[in-house]
This record gives sequence, structure tokens and C-alpha cells, in this order.
Amino acid sequence: MSNEKFPVSRRRFMEGTAAGAAVAAATTTGPAFAESSDTLRVRNYSDIQILDPAYILSAPETDVNLCTMHGLVTLKSGDDWDWQLDAASEIDQVDETHINFTMRDDIGWTNGFGEMTAHDVKFSYERVADPEMASPYSEDWIALDRVEVHDDRTGTIVLTEPYAPLWTTTMPSGRGMIVCKDAVEALDGKRYEAEPPAVSGPYEITKWSPSQRLTLSAIEGYTGPNANPDFKTIEIYPIVDEQAAEVGFLAGDLDITTVPVTSLLTLRDAMPEGASLLEHPSLKYVWMGINQDNELFSDIRLRRAAQYAVNVNQILEAAYFGVAQPATGIIPPGLVGHRNKPIVPYEGDPEFARQLMEEAGVGGGFSCRIDTLNKSSYTAACQVIQSNLADVGIDAEINVHDPGVWWTMGDESAGDDWKELQIMYSRFSSNPDPGWYSMWFTPQQVGIWNWERFNNVDFGMLHAEALVTMDPAARNEMYIEMQDLMEESGCYRFITHELTPTLYRDTIVPALGPDGRYLLKEFKMA
Repeated sequence: MSNEKFPVSRRRFMEGTAAGAAVAAATTTGPAFAESSDTLRVRNYSDIQILDPAYILSAPETDVNLCTMHGLVTLKSGDDWDWQLDAASEIDQVDETHINFTMRDDIGWTNGFGEMTAHDVKFSYERVADPEMASPYSEDWIALDRVEVHDDRTGTIVLTEPYAPLWTTTMPSGRGMIVCKDAVEALDGKRYEAEPPAVSGPYEITKWSPSQRLTLSAIEGYTGPNANPDFKTIEIYPIVDEQAAEVGFLAGDLDITTVPVTSLLTLRDAMPEGASLLEHPSLKYVWMGINQDNELFSDIRLRRAAQYAVNVNQILEAAYFGVAQPATGIIPPGLVGHRNKPIVPYEGDPEFARQLMEEAGVGGGFSCRIDTLNKSSYTAACQVIQSNLADVGIDAEINVHDPGVWWTMGDESAGDDWKELQIMYSRFSSNPDPGWYSMWFTPQQVGIWNWERFNNVDFGMLHAEALVTMDPAARNEMYIEMQDLMEESGCYRFITHELTPTLYRDTIVPALGPDGRYLLKEFKMA
């Protein structure tokens, strides 16, 4: 997910317009894109920082890892959430706490590290779970007891208890990735950032110009899954702003990109020549957060006043052209735990907001600050929030930030900026299990990704219990209660889950997950 943070260097992010210029400067083919090209040009919303699967920061980094690494299983492309075999030739959950696996015999490591073995699997999974490694994703393997190695090809994953997200988010995603034991153990701290010491997939990184372009090249002689890919080179351009990416696509400099929902109605009516459009439901979630540890909003009545002042329908009209649907919580439709409706009505209740301010002794109004990422749809949303707050007497100033600043602001390890945060407009990516939505708002995440500093013991206990509850109906009730607790705290105003419109050239056949995520190693030429 793009949600994790930890005390390592953060760098190499960029503005969307600058990235658009970088695409234009780095590519020379122009609109007349050659159908025979074996280079795939892709936009993603951020540059890489950390490729170590125990510490990655964002979904685009996982996209790269899916090209250069393997898990025992991996996400299957298509409209349904499912997995397929990857490094494993066989895998079988024999009971609730034991998974037997047999590995393929045709996967090797680069840089002379030999073949991939069950010892690498053991090292990779136990490493994430090891408290001493301080992986922010350790919860993905919280139920792991050990991996038993029987021989180089076979082993058993042993759990301490059942773990509901195992096959939906842990095994097929980032923390299911296998690293090379010998290569990583030789590193200081047994971890790496943007330069993997060895890879095992069909591609490897051959060039990286930070904030401009990342180049993946097919590995000659590779024999594992997805051998002999159609595209010998994949160029990934980090472009924050989707409008800039759309301009790059229309100029002929990209083969595929997500586009802003504000462009969706136009594209539906008039598709660019040689292009196609796909629309996927999104696993993302957008919300307005309020820092309860900031002195101004330490009074729950003022947090609730801000909640009730905001009109979600107006935000969706202004920022998303009415295309996106309002959110009822952090968990989207189609997943366990989705709520039917929020506690605070979509249209808000300005009169109740004014009443709460009177009760708090600030009926005459007060001033505050809204912080967000420098992205056009976010700015438009914040302008609506600013207007809504002004209607009840709250004077809000909007501050926008470049990604390199924004993604550190609520992190205590990065400094004291978190103390000044008041209202935030945020979006997280996620994975198809409700545990991946609630995990960032536990007490343990205060000062890491829990920027609202929502510190509710009951929420934390429910989150932990839901992870080991295998009954979907019981889990559903737990996650609904967790979202109730979030909203009742006054710290959250749920906005939307957006959607994912993807524009691509007819010269390619994209492989996408149910939420529109790129599975780049499976892309084909048309």
C-alpha cells in the first residue's frame, strides 16, 4: 500500500507537471507510435524509494517488484480477486495453520546467487515477522510461527492461528515476495532500498533516473514464469498529476495511464484515435482527517463541527464531476465490512455544526489550516471544504505540498510537523481485505500513518480479533463497528473511493487486476 512509513531516507518524488515534461524530454517517438515497438511506456503516480518488500512505501514499488521478483503465489489478472501459482509449482493449505508448498526448479537469482530455494522462502517470511527488523508490514505475517524447510524445494508454512487475509493480501502481494537469503544477509542491516542485491523475475532494473524514468529490461536466458515477455523494455514514468499524464498519453509519449475522473465523461463521448478506455472500481479511499492531538481540535465538539460542516456531495461534484460515489467509510463496496451509510449525512448539517461550536465556546468562529498533496482534484476538494467551513464561521487556509514533503508530515520520526497538522485531505491505496483498511488507524500506528492520532483501544482490539476470525459475517460486524468508532471520534469525514479510469493504446493488451492495478510482466502486444 502506499501507506507505510518508517525512519529511512525519503526522496525522489516529483510534481506532475515536471514529470510530464520529463516524459516529453525522455521520449522521442511522438504521436506516431510504432506498432512494432517492444518498449512499453507506463505512467505511475510516484517514483520508487524502497524496493525491499519488508519496507516499501507505495503501490508503484510493488508494481516494480512484481516484475523483478516472485512470491509463491501472485495476483491473477481479470475482474475477480484470485491468485495463481508463481514460484510454487504446488501449494496446499492442509488445515487452518499449515500450508505445504513445492517450488519450481527453473527460477534463479541474478548476480551469481544460484537457484531460488525453500530456504529463501523461510528467510523472507520470517524476516518480515521478526520484531527486530521493525517492518511496518509485520502484521501481514503476525500469525506466522515458522517456515519449516524439508529440502531445497519443499517446505511448510506454520501459523500460530488462522489468519483471514493470508490468501487475499499477504501471500499474493508485497509481503509474499521472496528475497535472496544469501544476498540480503550480506547487506548492512539485512535490508536494502532502491537497489536489490539480486532479483529472480523476468525483468531487472537497468537504468534509473530519479524523478524521471525507471527502465526495466527483460533478462536474457530467464526461464521461470512469464519467460520471453512481449515487451523487452518497460519504461516507467513517475507523474503525480493524472492530468499531466493524460497530456503525455495524448502526445504519444505513454502507452497506458490512469486518467482523472474529471476526464471520464469527455473520454466516454469522444475516445482518442487508437485508444481504449477501461473503468475499474477502486480500492482507494479518500477522507478528511482531523488531528485530535492538535490543541485547536482537542475538543471533540470542534472536530464534530468540522465533520458536520462538510458537504460530501458538493466535493464529489467539484472535484470528481459527479462521477465518483460517496464513501460510507474506509472500506469500499464489495468487501467484507462495507457500511450501508455513514453516521454523518453526506450533505452534512451546518446548523448542528454551529450548535456544537456554541457549546464549545467558539460561536464567533475560529481559524484553522487544511493540508493536502499538490494534486488538482485534492485542491478542488479542499476549496469546497474551505467554503463549507466558512459557512459555519471557520476560516480555513489551504496549504498544498509536494509529495516529498506531504508524505512525511504526520510522521514523528521525520520531525515535529505532525504537531501543526489540523485538517488533512488524504488518500490511501489498499488491498482486497478489510484488515488492510483498518490497520493504519490502530493505536500502534499513531505517529506513523495514523496522522489523526486516533487512539482507541477498542478499535485496536477489534482489528486484531478480526484478523483471526474466519467467519465473514462476524468479520463484517467487527469492521462496521470499527468504522463507527472512527467516525464517532470526530477525526474522520469519509469522502469517496474514487474509481480507476485507464486509457491505453490499441497496440497493447494490458493485464490488470480487478482494481486496475498494472500487472506489467503479463502485458502483451496487440
